[in-house]
Amino acid sequence: MSIDLKVVMKNKAINQWRLFWLISIPMSIVIVIAMIGADMSTGAGVSTMIGFSVRWAVPFIFLVVAASSLQTLFPGPFPMWLLRNRKYIGICFAVAMAWQGLFIFIMSYFFREYYFADVYFFRDELEGSIGYIFLPAMVLTSFEFGRKHLSSKQWKLLHKSGIYFLWAYPFSTYWWSFSYYYGNPEPLDYVYYSFGFLAFALRIAAWGKRRQQAIQSGTPVVFKVLGSAIIAFGLFVFASGRYWREPVTAFLTTPKWSADLELWLPFWPYEPFLSLFIIGLGTMLVTKNRA
Repeated sequence: MSIDLKVVMKNKAINQWRLFWLISIPMSIVIVIAMIGADMSTGAGVSTMIGFSVRWAVPFIFLVVAASSLQTLFPGPFPMWLLRNRKYIGICFAVAMAWQGLFIFIMSYFFREYYFADVYFFRDELEGSIGYIFLPAMVLTSFEFGRKHLSSKQWKLLHKSGIYFLWAYPFSTYWWSFSYYYGNPEPLDYVYYSFGFLAFALRIAAWGKRRQQAIQSGTPVVFKVLGSAIIAFGLFVFASGRYWREPVTAFLTTPKWSADLELWLPFWPYEPFLSLFIIGLGTMLVTKNRA
């Protein structure tokens, strides 16, 4: 007896609000159990819960980023299910981030000395705060009562900007961990770093597919070869950050203005995203229309 995947993926139990409750309730229970087991009377214990809660959140934002691209590249029942439930998966992300926000509040209010001595860094604070501005705005405008106050262009700008920023923050964090900036990375750091990279790389690939379909006269061979080589180099850059991070960062921040920007401009000078910039350039060349 064969299973019709289309029928399975349309089951009400794993769609829309039922999917949200199916994910968010067990997730919250696990976080509460972990909180009970943690030493919440110390700053270090609360800090552990901040990291624990964000690890629950990260996969959801990466799935949201990849959803439309998966349907473009590999149309089928699962990508369509993911795209159909993208809003609810995004709200699951918001729930996990709400838990993190609670622990950050506890840390900053009850353990201020520990927070400012061991946790606080201005640019990290700025990046995180921007994310927490985007998140409630995106949640509220995901529903008609909030969306009606925005034009179509405003809504798209808010959600696309927010999704990219909320993806960039954890991805860059795991990139730094992978590059030994935060000490020895854990196995899960490698998984999340790769997952975050793949999520955005799929968006680049989907963009390339749309460009390819629009080509009227074909792409010159030289651009295909050059573009493919650049994409391969981008993959190498993705896998080797720990080896080139220090000299590249030093080079990019040599000018005083660049070093100053690093103190307050989120993600500057964008080392975590260099591999994706390179892959995007290669994709553009591979799909370049003949003049």
